[in-house]
This record gives sequence, structure tokens and C-alpha cells, in this order.
Amino acid sequence: MAEIGNTEMGIRELREKLSKRLGAAVKGEITYVTSHGVRIAAIVPVVDAEAIEASRGMPPQESAAADS
Repeated sequence: MAEIGNTEMGIRELREKLSKRLGAAVKGEITYVTSHGVRIAAIVPVVDAEAIEASRGMPPQESAAADS
């Protein structure tokens, strides 16, 4: 799982920086999304999300690019 660097930001800030945070996820960084100072979600690299799904016994998903 990614260990490059983590960022925490509120929903309002995330709206302004979403493209940058998605780019950071591609590079391995995790962005935690907060609401009133409480973590509610995370933007994670796909490899991390797939590892979580595998640990839960979920079948692998095809990428959206394969649907085009």
C-alpha cells in the first residue's frame, strides 16, 4: 500500500483541488477528506483500493477504459 505522503483536507478545499489530489493519488499519495475535522473518506491509489477489495474477497473489477 502507498506510503509516499498523506494529505488531509476539508470538502470545500477538496472541491478546489480535486484534479491535483487525483494526480497525487496516481503518484501514490493518499488524501483524507474531512468534515468538521473528522475523516469521512479517502482518495487512494487504485492499487490500494484493489488490495482492500481483495482482502474483503471482492472480485476484481475491469477498468473503465476497457468499457470504451
